Amino acid sequence: MLTDVRTPHDIFFTPQRLLVPLFQRPYVWSKEGQWAPLWEDVKRVADKVVLGQQPVPHFLGAVVLQQQPSVIGNLAVRTVIDGQQRLTTLQLLIDAAHASVQVKGFEAIAKQLEALVENAEYFTQEPEEKFKVWPTNRDRAAFNEVMSAELPIDYSSLSNVNSRMVEAHSFFYGQINDWLGTDDTLEVRANALVLTIRTLLQIVVIDLLADEDAQEIFETLNARGTPLTAADLIKNFVFQRLETTPKGAEAAYHQYWQQFETPFWEKEVSAGRINYTRSSLFLTQWLIAQTLVDVPAREVFGQFKRFVTDSELPVEDLLPTLHKSSELYKNFSDAASNPSGSLSRLELFVYRTLSMDSQVVRPILLWLVDPEKSEIPQVQLDKVLVTVESWLVRRTIVRASTNNYNKVIVDLLNELASHSRDDAGVIAEAFFARQTSVNSYWPGDEELKNELLTSPIYNRMARARLRMILEAIEDERRGWFTVSGKNPASEQPMIRGFCSIEHVIPQDWRANWDEDEVDEYGVHRDDLVHTLGNLVLLTQTLNSKVSNGPWLGENGKRESFIASATLLTTQDVINNGVSDWTANDVHERTTSLANDILRIWPVPAGHKGEIVGKREKTIYSIKVADLVNAGLISPGTVIRARVSSHFGREAQISEDGGIFVDGKRFETLSAAAKAVTGSSSEAGWWFWLVDPEGDRSFIDLRETYFESLQVASEFGSSESDELIEE
Repeated sequence: MLTDVRTPHDIFFTPQRLLVPLFQRPYVWSKEGQWAPLWEDVKRVADKVVLGQQPVPHFLGAVVLQQQPSVIGNLAVRTVIDGQQRLTTLQLLIDAAHASVQVKGFEAIAKQLEALVENAEYFTQEPEEKFKVWPTNRDRAAFNEVMSAELPIDYSSLSNVNSRMVEAHSFFYGQINDWLGTDDTLEVRANALVLTIRTLLQIVVIDLLADEDAQEIFETLNARGTPLTAADLIKNFVFQRLETTPKGAEAAYHQYWQQFETPFWEKEVSAGRINYTRSSLFLTQWLIAQTLVDVPAREVFGQFKRFVTDSELPVEDLLPTLHKSSELYKNFSDAASNPSGSLSRLELFVYRTLSMDSQVVRPILLWLVDPEKSEIPQVQLDKVLVTVESWLVRRTIVRASTNNYNKVIVDLLNELASHSRDDAGVIAEAFFARQTSVNSYWPGDEELKNELLTSPIYNRMARARLRMILEAIEDERRGWFTVSGKNPASEQPMIRGFCSIEHVIPQDWRANWDEDEVDEYGVHRDDLVHTLGNLVLLTQTLNSKVSNGPWLGENGKRESFIASATLLTTQDVINNGVSDWTANDVHERTTSLANDILRIWPVPAGHKGEIVGKREKTIYSIKVADLVNAGLISPGTVIRARVSSHFGREAQISEDGGIFVDGKRFETLSAAAKAVTGSSSEAGWWFWLVDPEGDRSFIDLRETYFESLQVASEFGSSESDELIEE
């Protein structure tokens, strides 16, 4: 290894090729992050040269190059192991400066830069040998186009006008043109700029011999600049290990890896409170399915290397295996994102678990459909999916802790792997049935039904999760995706993710409904508003139309439902409430819907869901101060009453979460609401609007806060299991 501090002239002047391997990530530097700061540094040094001051050379960082064997008479070749973003950007800057200085009329000065970008024609044998730096496959077309463009450059006419390469070149060209100006100092400034770029920038070059371990150096230095994803690191590792010719490596890249650099795979998706590229998340989940051990996201690259080394799996065999699994992953993800049409049981599982924000179960899917393993009988495959889904949904409804879900899934995978794949469904059901820990037990029918009959589920479950459950009930009644497998009674399943959730008895029922009533069990209407039986799925248009309206009358909810609502789960509201929609109707419908849920997500006959020891829930009393501390509402925010009789009454939030009405402080939203209405009971979280132009209340802020606790818990924190109101 040779290490030296060099200038761009030292690095680029000699005829050579600096090749960015195709397995490195594409060009990702940006204007805000790197181009503008780089130009400011170059300009600062050049300004000193113009003024005749002694400039201090500017340090640009380090690059790692590795010598490659070459035939005598051919251009010397080095592979860019690290620093490809820096070298590529420097080439774009140099070429933009060359173009600008030449267009200004100083061709001789510009020629000093041309030799730093292009190899003279008499040194080259192939067209691609023209440029000193040759980027990774994905960026070559844009790089070649902008670096070869005729002067003056019309960037808008370039076919790759939207690529980062072209945008970077255009940025530097524009900045340099502005800095050079048009006055009589133009030639002085052109000379100063060229001198600065050639000799007053410094780079540490680590030059490796052909037999040195480039991968180790790469891993050590990868944290500089824009952080590399797990997928970037794994790609580099795999293709470094690939024993083939450069053309063979390029063919393997196109066939097996290039897809990971498409929008689907580069999209960031959330897992817990952290976003990952989908490719990195897939590789983590695939690795868990292969190794049957928990792999934290921060350790995926190290675990991947260990897996490849320990398994002695040649990367020539690994790439097609990964590719097959990734195709299956993309196919079922694409299908699950389609809102209409029938889904396979596996695709429905993907949709429902995504609605529950549960990426943790994906390794199970990848193990079940692993193309390298024997196919699981369809009946057993469906049984695994129904079992895992039932376990997740039931625990979500009863608000069981999501701590250690990763461990539970890994334990299940090990159990499945130790038995015949032909019995996968039976094994999965038996595994969950014997769980007795608070972190893994499978809630039984009695606990689930008790929760559903009494819980204000609208306030205790994220909207996407609750909507998915109501959709599942609708499809069950239509005969789609049932455990019994009965023929559909309807032409199609309902449209997924389309409807919004509406309360039949409105949240603000006092505006248009009669006085409070109780059901046969003595439960008041206020306590039934947010229960399951009072919730329906409506289109957003119909939801907005009926909103807080009355039950009967020409514009009432019942007539609107009859005219426009077609879901079977809405028809039972119409049929039950002919003359009125009462508290008893809500209770009866809750019971009916709860029975549907027990059928859709069953447990084995006789399963009780018993826990060894006492289940202790952490109770979170969420206060306005929590929302302020979480940044969900700012101190000083003016909030307004939503009810029509007190519409426009204001309150203000203090820094410590107090609520001030007419200069008087209240500790809770409900207390502040009661002060406005004079009532003995008010639902403060609903009463106060935080977005007076719309319909956003503190319930929405509370839901956002609670979701963050739920998600954090799934990924190993010790956050809340239960939410209570103030």
